[in-house]
Amino acid sequence: MKIILITGASSGIGYDAAAALAREGHRVYAAARRIERMEPLKAFGVIPIKMDVTDEASMQAGVAAVYDAEGRIDVLINNAGYGYFGAIENVSMAEARRQQEVNVFGLARLCQLVLPIMRAQHSGRIINVASVAGKAVLQYGGWYNVSKFSVEALSDALRMELKPFGIDVVIIEPGAIGTEWGDIAADHLSESSRGTVYEAGADNMAALMHFAYSQPWLSKPSVVTKAILKAVRKKHPRARYRIGRGAHLMVTSHAVMPTSWWDWVNSMFLKLKIKGVTDKKSA
Repeated sequence: MKIILITGASSGIGYDAAAALAREGHRVYAAARRIERMEPLKAFGVIPIKMDVTDEASMQAGVAAVYDAEGRIDVLINNAGYGYFGAIENVSMAEARRQQEVNVFGLARLCQLVLPIMRAQHSGRIINVASVAGKAVLQYGGWYNVSKFSVEALSDALRMELKPFGIDVVIIEPGAIGTEWGDIAADHLSESSRGTVYEAGADNMAALMHFAYSQPWLSKPSVVTKAILKAVRKKHPRARYRIGRGAHLMVTSHAVMPTSWWDWVNSMFLKLKIKGVTDKKSA
């Protein structure tokens, strides 16, 4: 049994992973701002704790609560994150900073808080949920891409720094996963582009995102959960687990295509019109 702290557990990947880890017999502390949404996880033995990864006191209190109760923390899963899409020119600097606070600095600060505990144990594992968006850029995803590229670099640095202390660092790189994330990011894209020179292309991209994230063939959160379970179980986990529909194709295409071709493909997305999909809003 491992003592596990997972963030962003109120929905989607985090919720599914918390339940699966508890079913495997681990002691799971599930953290999120919306603690009421994690109430059903108690049925699996999960312990919900309220935590905001943009608030220092909240993060300190959350880590202290786990350590005080268990005397150790074996695994930290940094899953909290969100996407605010929009042209670089249109997204306010306040919103850009907030996305980095949630996706990068909150993750980094939690690592700082658990590392003294893990070093004292001479063991531990940090699992950072990144994205293929940390390897390849799509138009209007700029600030989100910045955050996920940062998670990649941060994780690589941590892995090398922590190896002498017996602490593993693993990156999970999902492709498109069928969660509410896609609708939320698409709505943000429409919102940030309204009334600007980018509106027409952004509306087409938002409609495409709404369409894509509603399709039954999209990978389910359980696909990411399986990768997280492997990263927890394995004695010697891989540095990266790239999973989900389109993940390998996107990264490989970006790596082998000339830049001009990649830019052209991106521009074609902005011209697509999805029949029957106009201004769908997420529930």
